[in-house]
Amino acid sequence: MEEKKLVRINKFFSEVGHSSRRAADKYVQEGRVTINGVKAEMGSKVSMNDEVRLDGKLITPNDEVQHVYLAFNKPRGIVCTTDTRREKNNIVDYINYPERIFPIGRLDKDSQGLILMTSDGDIVNQILRSDNENEKEYMVYTKEPINQKFINKMSNGVPILDTVTKKCFVEQLGEKQFRIILTQGLNRQIRRMTEYCGNKVVKLERYRIMNIELDVPLGKYRELTPAEMKEIRRRLAGASKTSKS
Repeated sequence: MEEKKLVRINKFFSEVGHSSRRAADKYVQEGRVTINGVKAEMGSKVSMNDEVRLDGKLITPNDEVQHVYLAFNKPRGIVCTTDTRREKNNIVDYINYPERIFPIGRLDKDSQGLILMTSDGDIVNQILRSDNENEKEYMVYTKEPINQKFINKMSNGVPILDTVTKKCFVEQLGEKQFRIILTQGLNRQIRRMTEYCGNKVVKLERYRIMNIELDVPLGKYRELTPAEMKEIRRRLAGASKTSKS
């Protein structure tokens, strides 16, 4: 970031590897960010010459930052938030990574499985912005037996949260088990869809995001490989071109 180049405060946070733009917006809304001693506002712009603080702590840009990209197998009960002050079971403290990282998207508290973690705020923004292009695959176990009628209903769109879910791939794997591939990220989407169809989720595990497969034990993480990152960036570039056309 050039000294005189002005960027929005949320972009500043992502560029220096502190947090995603979404998280930065939340900090600003909560009145926790100051610029040169003055409380920041949504849309405020800063440069390298400005003094930016979060909760009184100076945020220092680092142009040499080497970003971290992790695949983490989240256990149930862990919350996908960076708010370590208010949520004791937060994902950041659980992983306890030596550098500041944050989740890409969410996986609800009662669910387990794959979530990507990074220090790269820009890639978080790119992935969330192109969310409707990114497949996420889940294994789901239900309380009651399911049948083909249930599968058809789930796959053809369900009215929840004042909208109708996109058509999606759903396959029955057992009497009370199915897998589902989504390109949406509505709040507790699979649980709400299942309840609308007259059943209840008892266990939900995500085991794929885009090209990344879940291959680490519960509660553990690994770094993404250069090949995996190359493919993610290729897909994001494709999604960006599609959205502009």
